[in-house]
Amino acid sequence: MSELQGRVAVITGGGGVLPSALAEGLAREGVRCVLLDLVEDKAEAALGRVRQAGSDGLALKANVLSRADLEHAARRTLQAFGRVDFLINGAGGNHPRATTSSETRFFDLPEDAVRFVFDLNFMGTFLACQVFGRIMAQQGEGVILNIASMNALRPLTRIPAYSAAKAAVANFTQWLAVHMAQEYSPKIRVVAIAPGFFLTEQNRYLLVTEKGELTERGKQILAHTPMGRFGQPEDLLGVVRWLLSPEAAFVTGVMIPVDGGFSAYAGV
Repeated sequence: MSELQGRVAVITGGGGVLPSALAEGLAREGVRCVLLDLVEDKAEAALGRVRQAGSDGLALKANVLSRADLEHAARRTLQAFGRVDFLINGAGGNHPRATTSSETRFFDLPEDAVRFVFDLNFMGTFLACQVFGRIMAQQGEGVILNIASMNALRPLTRIPAYSAAKAAVANFTQWLAVHMAQEYSPKIRVVAIAPGFFLTEQNRYLLVTEKGELTERGKQILAHTPMGRFGQPEDLLGVVRWLLSPEAAFVTGVMIPVDGGFSAYAGV
C-alpha cells in the first residue's frame, strides 16, 4: 500500500496540463484530489481522470485571487474529507499581453496585463497558502508544494512579469517554510519544484508555431537543455511524490529543478 494512500491533496489550477497530470499520478497512489479551477469543466474533466486512476475527490470552481472562493473550497474539502494533507499551488501562467516582442516594447507593456500575471502566480499562491495553511496549522502537519519555474533561477527574455512572479514564489517558499516550522509545527513543510520547459496552454505560442514547428525560442531552449527535449507532465511526478512523502520528512524550504539539465548548462 502506498504511503500516500488516503491522503487529501488540494490542487489549484487543477484543470491545467501539469496540475491535472500530477492529480492523476497521485490518484494512482490513493490520494484523494480536490481540484480547483476557474473553469469548472476543466476541473470536472481532471476529476474524471482521477477517478479512472482509482481514487476520488472534488472538482470545484474557484478563482485563486478570491479569498472567498478559496475559503468556500476549504469548507467543502473539510466537509467531504475532514482534513487537508497537501496543497499543490498549480495555478499560474503567463499572458501574451505581458510579453515583449518586436511589436511591443518593455516600455509599452500594459499595466493591467503585468498585474494580472504577477497576481495570478504570486498572489494566487500566497492566498491559497493562507487559507489552506491555516488548516495545516490547526492539524499540526501538512505539506505545501509550490510550483516555481526556471525563471525563478534566471529570468528569461520577453517575460518580465512571469519571471518576477516566479522568483517571488521561490523566495516565499523559503520564508513560509521557516515561519510554519517555527510558529506552528516542524511537521508542516513548504517546498517547491522548478519545472524546466514543458509545453502548456500558456507557453505553447512561444515555443512552437501553429504548424507544430519549433520557434526560434523553442530551438534555443532545446539547444540549452542537455537532455534535448521538452519535459513531459509525468516527469514531475517522481519528485512530487517524494516531496509529499514521509521520506522527505526533513526536507523543507527547498526548490527542486526538474529541467533536463537546463539550469546546470552554461551553454558551452
